[in-house]
Amino acid sequence: MKVYRGLDEFGKATNSVVTTGTFDGVHIGHRKILKSLQEVAKKEKGETVIFTFHPHPRMVLFPDDNDLRLLNTQEEKIELLDAAGIDHLIVHPFTKDFSRLTAVEYVRDVLVNQIGTKKLVIGYDHHFGRNREGNLEQLKELSQLYNFEVEEIPAQDVENVNVSSTKIRNALLKGDVKTANKYLSYDYSLLGKVAEGDKIGRTLGFPTANIELEDKHKLIPADGIYAVKVFHQEKEYNGMLSIGVRPTINDLGNRTVEVNIFDFNKEIYNEKLTINFKARIRDEKKFDSLDEMKKEIEKDKNKSLNILS
Repeated sequence: MKVYRGLDEFGKATNSVVTTGTFDGVHIGHRKILKSLQEVAKKEKGETVIFTFHPHPRMVLFPDDNDLRLLNTQEEKIELLDAAGIDHLIVHPFTKDFSRLTAVEYVRDVLVNQIGTKKLVIGYDHHFGRNREGNLEQLKELSQLYNFEVEEIPAQDVENVNVSSTKIRNALLKGDVKTANKYLSYDYSLLGKVAEGDKIGRTLGFPTANIELEDKHKLIPADGIYAVKVFHQEKEYNGMLSIGVRPTINDLGNRTVEVNIFDFNKEIYNEKLTINFKARIRDEKKFDSLDEMKKEIEKDKNKSLNILS
């Protein structure tokens, strides 16, 4: 897959078969659109093109809204679309000026003149242009004027999948990683760098790596204990991960992400880990003593090993 960091880098493709959207998560609903895109491209002897944006439009249009959390970092999204077999990915900078393009300007100047769209594949409730003023009916009118075709994915096809990025975010915010993984069709993951902590885990016999996420907009699942797979330097390990404020030790209100990697004894400060979520074991708890907490952590490890095996 060829990646272009803006429309100016893209020099048009052969019979461009195009779809557009944010594609956060690249979940099974998105894959329905990608499959249709590829089927149309094969029939038209064309090449698949995805036109997406960075940063997410909400971050530009509502800069004071700090609540948006994304399922993918930009690099994760690129990897997923590449694995899906897309030919061309245009990641265009989303700006306030770009958001002010009318529906006609968007179709004429972007889809037709810059991307060279021959066929546009869209979902049934597609809106575009300034204030989302453009709709399917207008798109079909403009397609006749600018000589391209529109292929709409029927509402029934999309609704049968019954998945959205919002549903996946809500599942993760409840700690329901099994549902999220089912909708994604892959394990939800976090990527981060190992930072130095207070080393209390070592005194309990369960040393943890404190994770600093690379992307502040990446969604962190609900507080609790999780069974996870950990990837370090292309090697895979079993582990358990804690998300929360550590109420037994020093509840300062600061959320931490800490992972205990099983059968692992290396100093890995400032190195990167990828953590794949498999299942949530329990809520975060406040214990009366460190001994009581240690006994519960031992149970967590046994539960994690049963899940991961």
